[in-house]
Amino acid sequence: MSSLEQATQTQINNIQKKTGQSLEELSAIVKKSGLTKHGEIRDMLKEKLGLGHGDANALVHAVLQSDGTRAAENKSQVDVLDEIYTGAKVAMRPIHDALMKEIVKFGEFEVLPKKGYVSLRRKKQFAMIGPKTNTRFEVGINAKDFKKNARLLEQPKGSMCNYIVNVTDAKEVNSELIAWIKSAFEDAG
Repeated sequence: MSSLEQATQTQINNIQKKTGQSLEELSAIVKKSGLTKHGEIRDMLKEKLGLGHGDANALVHAVLQSDGTRAAENKSQVDVLDEIYTGAKVAMRPIHDALMKEIVKFGEFEVLPKKGYVSLRRKKQFAMIGPKTNTRFEVGINAKDFKKNARLLEQPKGSMCNYIVNVTDAKEVNSELIAWIKSAFEDAG
């Protein structure tokens, strides 16, 4: 079991403890709701069970078995990246490549391709990179207490990343952005 799978299982175990319900019981709540869309189910779980965004999101993935890890299973990293950067998103591959060229200089870490993005981990995830839309690339950064900056979009508590930086061109992969990612890398490890 990879460290990511262990972390996911720990999160699901903690959700079961918080709610006092087994995964089977939580799955039954989702089924009984009649909801089918990920976001609707997540919001229902937040409201009904008082879960934070991240826990509700993880629970939906567990119940629907829809997480990006399963979508990328049995595929090479190259194949997953080729799938992520297809069609209108092919123009964003240079942003990915520019980021990775700098990030690999930090030291050892895991690259875990998901269905629509790439997770970067040491002991814990320090960044997520990938296209958010056909025209916008998103860099998620897990770090705390960065100084306010117009580029750094602070995320709600419980989100998968503490900060998001939107990037539209490889030229925006500059020393400032790399320094933020490096800080997160160092804290993750």
